[in-house]
Amino acid sequence: MHHSFSGSKGRVFLFLQGPHGPFFNALGRMLRASGAQTWRVGFNAGDRAFWSEKASYIPFRDTIEQWPDALVDLIVGKGVTDIVLYGDTRPVHARAAEIAKSRGVMVHVFEEGYLRPWWVTYERGGSNGNSRLMSLDIDQMQHALEASASKAPPPPSHWGDMRQHIFYGALYHWFVLFLNGRYRNFKRHRELPVSREFMLYFKRLILMPFHRVQRSWATARVRSGGFPYHLALLQLGHDSSVQAHSDFSCMSEFLETVIKGFAQGAPKHHRLVVKEHPLENHREPLRRRVRQLAKEYGIQGRVHYVPGGKLAKLLDEANSTVTINSTAGQQVLWRDIPLRIFGKSVYDKPEFVSQQSIAAFFANPSAPDGDAYRSYRQFLLETSQIPGGFYSRRGRRQLLRRMVDMMLQIHDPYQSVLKSNEAITPQLRIVE
Repeated sequence: MHHSFSGSKGRVFLFLQGPHGPFFNALGRMLRASGAQTWRVGFNAGDRAFWSEKASYIPFRDTIEQWPDALVDLIVGKGVTDIVLYGDTRPVHARAAEIAKSRGVMVHVFEEGYLRPWWVTYERGGSNGNSRLMSLDIDQMQHALEASASKAPPPPSHWGDMRQHIFYGALYHWFVLFLNGRYRNFKRHRELPVSREFMLYFKRLILMPFHRVQRSWATARVRSGGFPYHLALLQLGHDSSVQAHSDFSCMSEFLETVIKGFAQGAPKHHRLVVKEHPLENHREPLRRRVRQLAKEYGIQGRVHYVPGGKLAKLLDEANSTVTINSTAGQQVLWRDIPLRIFGKSVYDKPEFVSQQSIAAFFANPSAPDGDAYRSYRQFLLETSQIPGGFYSRRGRRQLLRRMVDMMLQIHDPYQSVLKSNEAITPQLRIVE
């Protein structure tokens, strides 16, 4: 990768909301060490708790309607050159990204890794359905990679920092729940009351051992059953990838589409395995809904429900997989398993995601082009996927080693690789 630094001199980074826990704080500290200036806008007591430098913390206590004007004042008043945020669809971030772009301020977007679990995503301008990847095709990627011959490692099957992820989630909601008095106008981008969200996180921490036993049992039943099966991967219903980048408003709607399609298309001796998201906190009664739908479409006895947990064991022997737009789709494609999706996603490329109707897919799923997928994956690993994680200390250390250098470069991660290939179409050039 080419390193062309624009340096930190005169750079002023404004941090908005980050992943739960200490990552943004550590990143801010390192940017200050590089000579840049940082500010942090906090929208609640959880944001405040995880930013250690009091002098650069700016509480926002007004209503969301007042946010755009307040942000413009901050950009002008502090001479902001860069805005840093986690996830670009929550309302305060979506508006911030629009305003920043219109004023020539660079937007740095962090997101969970497109290639989980050992990577996080760093892009500029937007992520997921707003990512620059949406407009790049496989040919362009293969072209850009011709200069590089390194091979991508396979994804490890376990997720590095799930316990820490849940712990920081609980801690963050505890601060919001008990210390939020001074942020009266704070409205969450999720619809549940904070107290309920905190209890759901707390319950998950307590019940982790019990869920592990339940999960092993359900997984063992599927794997020892000796029947061909198809996997449906659930996501978090409130997640922005579902709300902003799909036509479904909750998992129940997705389940209805899948179970109906399975009943119509799948051979009679095939089974459907519905796998819950590892962070599912049961705001929707999903297991009950699966039972009802299986009965309604006359396939009870052929649908299995597996709570949370690791995916690899179930994936290895699956005939096919369906999901809305989960990042787990990448693990599916890595194993050359047929995949059908129902939302906007950075990996939605005709070379490796099935375009069949759902019933036809379950009847006879079309296989992905493995070579095309490997090129795509290699392109991601050389551009926007940074080794490390937000939640464990080891993961953060690994991230920070590379992160500040990338943020200070002139070109975004994709441009650095594409630039080396001047045959790339003109609309991919960033105006300096």
